Amino acid sequence: MGKPVEIVVSHVEGKLEDTITAGTTGQELFETVCGKLGMEHITLFSFAYKDAKGYDAFVKLDKKILKQDVNKKEIPLNLNFRAKFFPEAVNDELIGDVVQRLFWKQIKEGIVDGSIYCPAELCVLFAAQSMQAQYADFNEAEHDSGVLKVYEELPKRVIEQHSLSFEQWQDRIRNAWKQQSGVTKEQSIMDYLNIAQDLEQYGITYFEITNKKGTRLYLGVHNLGMDIYELNNKVTPRLGFPWAEIRNISFNDKKFIIKMVAKDAPDFRFYSPRFKLNKRILALCVGNHQFFVSRRRAQVCASVSPLAVCVAPFRKQVQRVPIACVAANVHPCVRVLVCASLIACRENMCCDYVHS
Repeated sequence: MGKPVEIVVSHVEGKLEDTITAGTTGQELFETVCGKLGMEHITLFSFAYKDAKGYDAFVKLDKKILKQDVNKKEIPLNLNFRAKFFPEAVNDELIGDVVQRLFWKQIKEGIVDGSIYCPAELCVLFAAQSMQAQYADFNEAEHDSGVLKVYEELPKRVIEQHSLSFEQWQDRIRNAWKQQSGVTKEQSIMDYLNIAQDLEQYGITYFEITNKKGTRLYLGVHNLGMDIYELNNKVTPRLGFPWAEIRNISFNDKKFIIKMVAKDAPDFRFYSPRFKLNKRILALCVGNHQFFVSRRRAQVCASVSPLAVCVAPFRKQVQRVPIACVAANVHPCVRVLVCASLIACRENMCCDYVHS
């Protein structure tokens, strides 16, 4: 099995140290970490890492970890256990107190560090709910000013945009915290998430791309589709492509093509410079689309023909990867995309390879 490799798995509440071998799969480590954290095996989570060139990626759970693009020169190997996919309805998909708490802390981290935009008045409410989740009801005798750390609860942007003193921010949050009286810690977490899931930047993974004119843009991939953003504005998209309106996504070397269901809709093309990164973009699209479909199986009333995603590597070989067909259990209105997947559903697996 080879020499064991030391790893450190970071998460929002701390770190876990372990070892893996050349034969350890992502799924095996996933089950180990879930067991140590006492959480349900929720497939929304995975292991993030930076490859040798500094690009972000996620471990493929069905593959051996050390056969992937992890930085093998890094000792110990650092992985970050976090949500890769995001629920549309947190109440339905986040099962168990540990899962809810870890997911909440990840979302809170994004709001406080500014990567998830949140208006100031909502930030104060979130801060109050956070205090309730951590300390329960406000108690004047127990919760002095040292308990409420403003910079750990509010984004720096919000603090700097308003001419309030540190004490004034504390007063605002404290007053809002008092209004949370009687709400359990667990309910405070879910109340927070039920609001946060409607924020503009909730659950979006961004990739820098260019259009055919060479203009730099961002592609945002999320649970409801794909959006295109200007480089200086990651909040308001210029274009949106819901999964239910996309027929096919393909890439050939550096060029992506999005084909829409509507026959009169023009194709949208964009460019991304790195082949391995492009495979990750496609994999994230596939995974989000699979969740999109599975969430709508309650609406099932007819079958939809599967569609394929074509991937052409550098050698110009056009390859139709194994697809997880959108099986016979999908409502006609979900006449969507691609289901190209190496993580495929076992139902209606189709394989087709085309060489040019």
